[in-house]
Amino acid sequence: MEKSDKTTTPPKVKKYHISPKYRDYFTSNLALLLHAAVPVQEAFTSLKETSKSPELNGAIDQMLRDIDEGTPLWKAMERSGVASRQTIALVQLGEQSGQLVENLKVAARQEEKQRAFKSKVRSAMLYPSFVLGLTVIVGIGVAWFLLPRLSETFSQLDVQLPAISRLFIGFGVFLKANGFWAIPAFFAASAFVLYMLFGFPKTRHIGQWILFHIPGVSRLMHEVELARFGYLLGTLLQAGLTVTQALQSLADATSAPQYAKMYRRFKVAFEDGYSFRNTLPKDPSKLLPPPVRQMIIAGERSGSLPESLLNVGMIYEEKSDLSTRNLEAILEPILLVIVWVGVMGVAIAVIMPIYSLVGGLD
Repeated sequence: MEKSDKTTTPPKVKKYHISPKYRDYFTSNLALLLHAAVPVQEAFTSLKETSKSPELNGAIDQMLRDIDEGTPLWKAMERSGVASRQTIALVQLGEQSGQLVENLKVAARQEEKQRAFKSKVRSAMLYPSFVLGLTVIVGIGVAWFLLPRLSETFSQLDVQLPAISRLFIGFGVFLKANGFWAIPAFFAASAFVLYMLFGFPKTRHIGQWILFHIPGVSRLMHEVELARFGYLLGTLLQAGLTVTQALQSLADATSAPQYAKMYRRFKVAFEDGYSFRNTLPKDPSKLLPPPVRQMIIAGERSGSLPESLLNVGMIYEEKSDLSTRNLEAILEPILLVIVWVGVMGVAIAVIMPIYSLVGGLD
């Protein structure tokens, strides 16, 4: 009896890390193709042909294999990591209810809204980050190339330097001797600290805590989270998800630890049979303002909770837009003062020894 050929090892299931930009691209274009009655496999093939992301293409190949083996679309998407939890929940509900295309459109709008919410904080911090970064670069250039020359001049003239002059000139002399390794090390350390504060998942909560305690930025962060809360929870409930499913998706979507804890508390309360009317007055975090609580409780009583939540989202989205503009206007004079202090510090450090020298010649 002949031995059968060895079976090939099935490809390993992998969860890909897809950027938010390509998640949005995948969800919105898949909704368009399925709305045009394109079969799922053909839609995936078309998306792969137009995608420039190797990660997304790998995820699509894996999903095609899963679907060919009979795996539901939502499960294939979950296994590949191509979509967020709320998108997967919407796809699962859409497959079960026969409203897959409609739910995919809702998911695409949510992905786009999520990116818009995140971009508000980024755009508010972009201008001050640019100004402060440029100030640091110019300051390092002055300290590296100008101050060491002044040090040589003042040492030849045997002038007694004030403390601020010795500080600045000493820094310049240090950069002249060690700048080629010290400056790259400084920028590398700064990049590492920023990544640990705002990029690394296990320590990102520290950066969030800092942002939530900066005057002006804190208000914007709260308004963005309230807009996210109203819009996402409202659309998820309108699409047919249960309150517990929607709250879990919301907890996964936010990057603010205190809001994630609040959503999980609400989820546990609903699982225990409570409602917003029972839960909101006892919530210890007080993250939801009294008017928002009243709107939610009134909407729950009247049976129009999703509409009330969407109204909350719309109100706070408008407030966050206004806060973004106001924050930029407030930060501009503060940054000018910071730059002025730096320029004056260097000027005083240079001018004071000159006055001392002129005074000694009288």
